[in-house]
Amino acid sequence: MGKPDFNSPRGESRGGFRGGRGGGGGRGGFGGGRGGFGGGRGGFGGGGGGKFEKRGGGGGRGFGGRGGGGGRGRGGPPKRGGFKGGKQVIIEPHRHAGVFIARGKEDALVTKNLVPGSEVYGEKRISVENEGDKIEYRVWNPFRSKLAAAIMGGVDAIHMPPGSRVLYLGAASGTTVSHVSDIVGPEGLVYAVEFSHRSGRDLINVAKKRTNIIPIIEDARHPLKYRMLVGMVDTIFADVAQPDQARIVSLNAQHFLKNGGHFVISIKASCIDSTAQPEAVFAAEVKKLQADKLKPQEQLTLEPYERDHAVVVGVFRPPPKNA
Repeated sequence: MGKPDFNSPRGESRGGFRGGRGGGGGRGGFGGGRGGFGGGRGGFGGGGGGKFEKRGGGGGRGFGGRGGGGGRGRGGPPKRGGFKGGKQVIIEPHRHAGVFIARGKEDALVTKNLVPGSEVYGEKRISVENEGDKIEYRVWNPFRSKLAAAIMGGVDAIHMPPGSRVLYLGAASGTTVSHVSDIVGPEGLVYAVEFSHRSGRDLINVAKKRTNIIPIIEDARHPLKYRMLVGMVDTIFADVAQPDQARIVSLNAQHFLKNGGHFVISIKASCIDSTAQPEAVFAAEVKKLQADKLKPQEQLTLEPYERDHAVVVGVFRPPPKNA
C-alpha cells in the first residue's frame, strides 16, 4: 500500500519539477523577448509618416512594447545595419542641411553618423553603400527628441547647418545632442550645458567619442560660470523646461549669441504655468522673448509627438532692414 502512495507523490513532484524546467525554457523565451525589444526599438525608425502618429507607436517610449515584440524581434533583421527594406533603403537629403530621410518600406528621419559603428541610446543604424564607400546613418526618433519632432512637424528652419556652432541648453543625457553633433559635422561645435550630474555623466560619455561636443555641467541660469568655455555661437537651442526659461535663454543670448544669430526653444506649457491654457502660456513666453530683443519668427506645436509642447524659432537682434 505504501508503494503506490509513495510513487504517486513522487511522480507528481517529478512532473512538477519538469514543469519548472519548462519554466526555465520560459526564461530563455524572455531573453528572446528582450532581444526582440532591441529589434523593436530600432524598428521604430521605420515608423515614418503615417505610423509616427500613433502615440504609443514609438517603441522607445511605450514600455509595454517590451515583452510584446519578442517573436517579431526574433524573426526581424539583425540589429547592426538591419533596417526594414534591406538594400532597398534610399537616403535622400532633407531640406534642412545635415538631416536625411531613409526611404524603405517605411520612411525614417536619419542623420549621418559622425562616429560610424557606435550608437548613443540604442537607436537603429543603417549602412548604405555609395560609390564603394559605406556611409552609416542613425535613425532619429521624434518621440525622444523635441528637435526631431519639430522637423517632422514641418518647422521652416532649424538654423544648424554643417559647420555651425550651437549652444545647447538642457542637454540631458545627450540623445538629441548626438544628432545635432551629426548635423553640424566635424567642422561644427556643440556646447552642451546640463545641470544634472547624473545626466551629465552620460553626456560626458557621449562627448568622449564625439570630438565636436563640449559638455558643460553647469546651471544655464549662470552663464558667467562657463563664459571661458564658450565662444560666440550661431544658434541657441533650449530645452530646459523651467518656469524662467525665457530669462535663461535671454541671458545666454546676451553672452554668447552673435547679432543676427538664431534661437530654437522648446516650451513645455505645464512647466511654466500648469493652470493656464497651453496657447496662453506660449503667447506669454513669446512676449517675454520679444522684450529681450529675441524676435520670434515661427511657432509650432509638437503634436502628436509631445503633448502641450511648442517650439519657437527666431532671430536675436536682427540687423536693421535698411542696412
